[in-house]
Amino acid sequence: QVQLVESGGGLVQPGGSLRLSCAASASGLRIGIMAWYRQAPGKDRELVATITTAGNTNYPDSVKGRFTISRDNAKNTVYLQMNSLRPEDTAVYYCNTHMFGTPYWGQGTQVTVSS
Repeated sequence: QVQLVESGGGLVQPGGSLRLSCAASASGLRIGIMAWYRQAPGKDRELVATITTAGNTNYPDSVKGRFTISRDNAKNTVYLQMNSLRPEDTAVYYCNTHMFGTPYWGQGTQVTVSS
């Protein structure tokens, strides 16, 4: 059983920054690849960033150069630093990982970019 708890969302003006956190608990098991997804109203959930245990990262073009994913393996925590935010980044952001082939999701945290 894996539990993911996100925090750090909120309202920010265009051009601003936010940092999301996701704390994972996995009953002592090691967590592998972690990811952030987002879902805007009326749209499908989309991948925002992934990070391996070794720190290798991947981003879609829509956020590349603006978002940075990082992790603290000792704390089982993953972060998403979001800079130069745009109104189209408005969405609920979800933390994700897999354990033994089963996907796990956090409850989501709302990010709203608006003036």
